[in-house]
Amino acid sequence: MSEIIGNLLTVMTRLRDRENGCPWDIEQDFASIAPYTIEEAYEVAQAIQDSDMDALRDELGDLLLQVVYHAEMAREAGAFDFDDVAAGISEKMIRRHPHVFADTEIDDADQQSLAWETQKANERNARADENKTPASALDGIALALPALMRAEKLQKRAARVGFDWHDMAPVVEKIAEELAEVAEAGADGAQNEKLSLECGDLLFACVNLVRHMGIDAESALRQANAKFDRRFRRLESLVRDENRKPEQMSLAALEQIWQRVKKEQD
Repeated sequence: MSEIIGNLLTVMTRLRDRENGCPWDIEQDFASIAPYTIEEAYEVAQAIQDSDMDALRDELGDLLLQVVYHAEMAREAGAFDFDDVAAGISEKMIRRHPHVFADTEIDDADQQSLAWETQKANERNARADENKTPASALDGIALALPALMRAEKLQKRAARVGFDWHDMAPVVEKIAEELAEVAEAGADGAQNEKLSLECGDLLFACVNLVRHMGIDAESALRQANAKFDRRFRRLESLVRDENRKPEQMSLAALEQIWQRVKKEQD
């Protein structure tokens, strides 16, 4: 183990020391730290999106601290420690890359992706056998993933076992069908739960269309969010230039400004 990693582990042990550590750090458990772990992962993604290497270095450090934090709590509980985490991922990478660490030959990235997924499926089946439970193609897709990302992963897994349309035409038809059901539920005065279910089906179908186009749905929506954020802030700026507030204007007037902003930024 490098001295730098050793120092980091020592810092975390000191922070969690029951007698002389930090009161806040001592009180934490896996559940209370999990939201920070998720947040740090998103901040890493943001630094990458911004092409900010200084921020990326800092955010990767924050994310590494989360790994160390969980490993320290597990060590205290007698479950595993940081060395076990590092050894486990090293072993997994070697096992999943036989073309690098063994004699298997793989010609291109597509063939490697197929081999990777095959290996992961074999590992899921092995775990199911150990637990004496039926194996599913959907095993291992985390419930805690963002809903949009999880929808895409569910669809990809189902597609690998043949449950998928071969072209986009029926996917588009499915979106039209789901949209009609949303409109029908709304017109019938359906309760929120019914409307929510129908809207969920529509969103799921939209993710499916984007997936068939080879676009990452999570990234696409993130870009759309950023574009809306940028355009709406510009709209607010133009409204302020008129010494007005958006809530003082009609929707038609705001739409006119919105179209102006779109022309500026397209």
